Amino acid sequence: MTANHTTNTVQQLQRALYRAAKRSRGRRFHALFDKLSRPDILARAWAEVRANRGAAGMDGETLTTIEARGVDHFLDELRTALVERRYRPQPVRRVYLPKPGRPAERRPLGIPGVRDRVVQQAAKLVLEPIFEADFRDCSFGFRPRRSAHQALETVRVTVNSGARWVVDADVRSFFDEIDHDLVLRLVGRRVSDRQILKLIGKWLRAGVMEDGVTRSTISGTPQGGVISPLLANIVLHELDRVWEERCGHLGTLVRYADDFVVLCRSEAAATESRRRLGLILDRLRLELHPAKTRLVDLRHGAGGFDFLGFHHRMGESWRWRGHWYLYKWPTLQAMKAIRRKVKEALAPRPLLARSLGNRIRAINPVLRGWGQYFGIGNAAQHFAAVDSYVYCRFVLFDRAKHQRRSRHAPGLGQTLVAAGLHRLSRTVRYLATVHAPR
Repeated sequence: MTANHTTNTVQQLQRALYRAAKRSRGRRFHALFDKLSRPDILARAWAEVRANRGAAGMDGETLTTIEARGVDHFLDELRTALVERRYRPQPVRRVYLPKPGRPAERRPLGIPGVRDRVVQQAAKLVLEPIFEADFRDCSFGFRPRRSAHQALETVRVTVNSGARWVVDADVRSFFDEIDHDLVLRLVGRRVSDRQILKLIGKWLRAGVMEDGVTRSTISGTPQGGVISPLLANIVLHELDRVWEERCGHLGTLVRYADDFVVLCRSEAAATESRRRLGLILDRLRLELHPAKTRLVDLRHGAGGFDFLGFHHRMGESWRWRGHWYLYKWPTLQAMKAIRRKVKEALAPRPLLARSLGNRIRAINPVLRGWGQYFGIGNAAQHFAAVDSYVYCRFVLFDRAKHQRRSRHAPGLGQTLVAAGLHRLSRTVRYLATVHAPR
């Protein structure tokens, strides 16, 4: 079976499921579990898990060891386990990663085994089209053909049209607090296949292994699980639905996974929006973080808010006095994060043995990826600052490598450019007609 044939058959199934769900909003799908074990579904699931790479789970099995043993053999074993109902998920391996720009704070990440990731990806391929038929336009996170940039553009257009009050919302420990029974009940509105519901329940209750000790979980879904973003969107779809049907007159909801804002035209509407958000989330057995949820007055640049890595703030046009527009640029946390990555690529002493070209090849993908994401805003000054920092780190790298005392490195700038160092300056793709406030 070729890769193209696999892709075509999977897409045909997804289109059929999406159309059926779209035609009948109340339909519940009952014959889904058998589709998880289809060879084309498992092959596509493996390809996507392989493309995303990722670490081993608690069993220590890696993508490389599976490829060495034989992918076809691995998928055949997995298919047999599913068909014979012998598949059982393992507990996820819990690790802690520093938060971007805030290395002192750590967020938990649950890493399922490769075997579980493939089955979760297969389930996602089958279930996602059904729920996509229901999801609202205000939701942008972890959905096909939707992105953070689209969410950011919606914010810009809405604020510039007059919504100058913002509810900057934060859900307390969202992925740790999702109620398992609620998840299964909401999935059950569209899925009546008991085997699928049992499988999701097993993933939710598989437990966590930390420091060699396995403990059970009574709530939450692990960040790092392939199926977790879809389950999160299914839960928060209730927020989207209730907001658009009952609260849309108060303001525009823009949501990316559990990160969302409401854009309002008055302080009274923003205050009422915050109250209603709390009521809706309470029904979902979640709560707003009292210290991190706030009202922001954007008028005349009085306040700003962070959303999806950007800081947003109004600024007056230098061309048309009295006209104010929304600007966005990388947050302080985003700037700290890119500096940390640059330092990690150049500062450690063992790396001094590497050539200048080697370090440029290592750091270029980091700079390009960061620049592609943040290059849509008013980030020219911030890009120049990162370029300056990169140059300074290369000066220190070159000085330490050649054991020079002088802080000057004549000709190094030209050498870096000639060697192909990626420069962020002049790569900003969008600039409004106003200068970003300093």
